[in-house]
Amino acid sequence: MTTSSPWRATVLTLFPEMFPGPLGVSLAGRALASGLWEIEARDIRASATDRHRSVDDTPAGGGPGMVLRADVLAAAIDAAEIAPDRPRLLMSPRGRPLTQARVIELAQGPGPLIVCGRFEGIDQRVIDARGLEEVSIGDYVLSGGEIAALALIDACVRLLPGVMGKEASGTEESFSDGLLEYPQYTRPQLFEGTPIPAVLTSGDHAKVAAWRRAQSEALTAARRPDLWAQIPPKAPNRARRQKTPKNKTDG
Repeated sequence: MTTSSPWRATVLTLFPEMFPGPLGVSLAGRALASGLWEIEARDIRASATDRHRSVDDTPAGGGPGMVLRADVLAAAIDAAEIAPDRPRLLMSPRGRPLTQARVIELAQGPGPLIVCGRFEGIDQRVIDARGLEEVSIGDYVLSGGEIAALALIDACVRLLPGVMGKEASGTEESFSDGLLEYPQYTRPQLFEGTPIPAVLTSGDHAKVAAWRRAQSEALTAARRPDLWAQIPPKAPNRARRQKTPKNKTDG
């Protein structure tokens, strides 16, 4: 990726008016306005060939709902004329879960083409023929892929150079090292009888770092045992970090 070719998201959707949506405000919006990244929302229906601009049909084999046609979606993908090095993604609840590691990969590339499905899904043949990578943002079903696409794009854009104010903001957070982020505090020093943990105001950076690491480990073990199981042991007390950390003290 070069300065002459900013990171670009090309979105295929039946509702192009949904973009940029929330991506047009705050950090992403300022970065979009300043040219740090670009977004193109393309209407799948523009590739329909009949006078009714039909994009779907009944599922083969029977069943409820409608299915997005392979010929129409393939034509929409081809019309986007994206470079071969750009990933082709399909937002789908049956896809591989989106991880921070995959977000980093996408942010470091030229930017993806993202297909937003609707109805009961899309014809499997276009998934296979156009090499679409199915991506899920969680184990639940949305009305369509647009909200999922917005989430994926936002996760990528915030990692682009120049988008966030401080580089550390993108590294010291949940999933950056496989752990959930430690608890955060700020003024007032005393809130409804609860003080900021003393270690955070001690001025001892080594102790602060150790406290934050311990909090992250304990939170991950308690709330995301699936993530915790993937982290290799680094200390003899790792196996004992199974309780939710105490946030009211520096202990």
